[in-house]
Amino acid sequence: MPGLRQGAIHLGRVAGIDLYLHWSWFVVAVIEIGSRQGRYTSLVWSAIEYLALFAIVLLHEFGHALACRQVGGTVDRIMLWPLGGVAYVNPPQRPAATLWSLAAGPLVNVALLPVFGAAFLAAGALGWANSMPNAYTLLGWILWIDVILLVFNILPIYPLDGGQILRSLLWFFMGRARSLYVATILGFVGAAGLVCLALWMHSTWSLLIAGYMLLSCWGGFKSARTMILLEKLPRREGFACPSCGVHPPVGPLWKCAQCSRNFDTFESAAVCPYCGAQFPNTMCGECQKTHPISEWATGESASHTQASVASIANR
Repeated sequence: MPGLRQGAIHLGRVAGIDLYLHWSWFVVAVIEIGSRQGRYTSLVWSAIEYLALFAIVLLHEFGHALACRQVGGTVDRIMLWPLGGVAYVNPPQRPAATLWSLAAGPLVNVALLPVFGAAFLAAGALGWANSMPNAYTLLGWILWIDVILLVFNILPIYPLDGGQILRSLLWFFMGRARSLYVATILGFVGAAGLVCLALWMHSTWSLLIAGYMLLSCWGGFKSARTMILLEKLPRREGFACPSCGVHPPVGPLWKCAQCSRNFDTFESAAVCPYCGAQFPNTMCGECQKTHPISEWATGESASHTQASVASIANR
């Protein structure tokens, strides 16, 4: 759901990152603001609280995004939707880089705790509970929201930050594919527990979140199985990804965008053998980066590949 740009409003661009707000956010905002009616004397304060929630979420996502850039990764957009936010980050496929990119989000919430806590304590000392009850209640709820978001996000349940942090830690010992496999299995257990809790509490939002988590776990589980199978394939030693240095697997694992047939791009010099379509860049299955196939070639393969590419280009 959060990956869909259709129906999303482009809010602008901050630090080179596009910000999007899904249209359904407004529908949920009306419902949620109305549900806070008894908390304040005016709905204006309820609206401010709801906006503060998403300001904290946005700061959390920028934590992910900026940390990803710090370790050499890329990020192009952040999507805000009713259940939170998603930063579309692509850190280098190394456990330490991925770990920092993931941990930076919850660390933003940790950094905000003393700020909100001090503001709430100062308001209490100034007597706002009696003189400015709405503002005092708002500060208390903003502090509580930050605590809830922090605790929820660090639960070791995939795809929450805590579950992905656990996966990154396992990556150091188990490798990229098997760490994801274990994290998603644990994620299924945690999401199933959340489903039970949501049914017991009669919480629609918790049930929606649990459903999203189960779908994400299923997607991660399938990706892990695919990666484990790819790890067992023989590797083409004459080529290596310029970004991560991994040798590509041998076999028809690249799909032609023109005829939709699979082929081995390194066997045919990045030309589909079925329809003749040429591909200027080849994607690495490990780090998802793309480079011209001539940059992949190493050693004796380099001159042979450059000659093949030049020959095809001159046809």
